[in-house]
Amino acid sequence: MKISNASLLTLLLPAASARFVEPGESDRVVLYPNGIPNVPRSTQKFHIELGPGETRWVTEDEKWALRREGKRFFDITDNSDLDTIRARSGSIKKSVFPEKPTRQDDVKPLLKQLSKTELEDHLTTFSSFHTRYYKSDWGRQSSEWLLAQVLDTIKTAGAEDRVRAEHFKHPWGQHSIIATIPGKTNSTVVVGAHQDSINLWLPSVLPAPGADDDGSGTVTILEAFRVLLQSEDIVKGKHENTLEFHWYSAEEGGLLGSQAIFHEYAKQARDVKAMLQQDMTGFVTLTLEAGLAESVGVVVDHVDPNLTEFIKKVIVAYCDIPYIETKCGYACSDHASASKAGYPSAFVIEAPFEYSDNHIHSSDDVIKYLSFDHMIQHARLTLAFAYELAFTDFPKLEKQQGNDMGDL
Repeated sequence: MKISNASLLTLLLPAASARFVEPGESDRVVLYPNGIPNVPRSTQKFHIELGPGETRWVTEDEKWALRREGKRFFDITDNSDLDTIRARSGSIKKSVFPEKPTRQDDVKPLLKQLSKTELEDHLTTFSSFHTRYYKSDWGRQSSEWLLAQVLDTIKTAGAEDRVRAEHFKHPWGQHSIIATIPGKTNSTVVVGAHQDSINLWLPSVLPAPGADDDGSGTVTILEAFRVLLQSEDIVKGKHENTLEFHWYSAEEGGLLGSQAIFHEYAKQARDVKAMLQQDMTGFVTLTLEAGLAESVGVVVDHVDPNLTEFIKKVIVAYCDIPYIETKCGYACSDHASASKAGYPSAFVIEAPFEYSDNHIHSSDDVIKYLSFDHMIQHARLTLAFAYELAFTDFPKLEKQQGNDMGDL
């Protein structure tokens, strides 16, 4: 049976209005002071890509219907040329990475400073916003709160003279965030997570705490960022490559924030050596119930194979749990935007996909289901990955591996 938007709003309004709202509180997405409006279906169309060469035009409602069916996509309405910019310039080369991690003496003391308390404190607040839907005022507010935490992290580390963080602005209101730790060169290593959340039944109305998707990834890379800034060598810029931490807006809408960023990087001919995405890092219940060992899920489809192999070695060297290979399909998180722009990217997740969090995209994606011990393992990976590649001499490595001009 097909239910109209207005009817569904009527049925679900009690759940939507359960949150207490202060008098005069500004909010664009939940308050209906004149009663429930008769909201027509949007006639605006979006151009989406569900696979290579498989595109269609859909409404926003049809976007969410596809997502409920488990289908992922790029919204390429404003970024249809992302995959051609660098290809036209001939600047795409085969990726190269170290044979093995080599910075254990520097990294292992830092790992001891990772804090479950920091993770929990940040995630408690971050998941308390009614929703982080990218078109909502809560989405805007949560992004402003997150940028404030990143800036406070930089200030607390005494790194304000060299390290910076700012919004990468978008027209929908919730902005992405980029924190930059300059190195000796402009060659860049990126760590990413997405900051938005969504309730796929009524994104503009229903709660979407998004504790795991992707609040967990958001605070995981924030904690790795905090501890990295405890390294004097990192803060003073003694590392070869610039490090960037990205918190993307509008991943749930079709990788919109990350596409915008990597579209800009491709136009600027930015040299991104590697990009690692952390999307969902805290749920292990189904893995344990299946009698399997807790592990880091390493995605092996639609990723850079050389970078992925290096990440496996980082997990073995620095994590207390093993990795397990898994697949996620096309356009399944923001690493796909980097890949489409021709940059080496990889993706790790909390478990094999079949055992990942079954509460996401609903009002039940809350902290009580998550393991901060598991998040610490992802933070260890993130910190070690960033440190190892920050100090990698890529030109020397490319020369050693005979890849000076090795176009793909």
